[in-house]
Amino acid sequence: MNGFYRTMRKIPWRRGPERWFGGVLGGIAAGFKIDVAWVRIGYLVFCLLPGPAFFCYLAAWLIVPDQSGTIVLEQLLSKRKV
Repeated sequence: MNGFYRTMRKIPWRRGPERWFGGVLGGIAAGFKIDVAWVRIGYLVFCLLPGPAFFCYLAAWLIVPDQSGTIVLEQLLSKRKV
């Protein structure tokens, strides 16, 4: 599993510091260098369509590292092993 976390830390995206919940949409906006409001509007439209928008956001929150490189899933699994 450590290889997975190493790979995730190598991707250029990070969960953004401008956050309402987990910072995923802020990170996407920063990665594409666009205003976070447009990404949030796009996500809201995506939520109105039938589909797994919530689960996509949750998965991204779990596996995309934040600004310091911390991955939530790694933290949760390491606490569980102790």
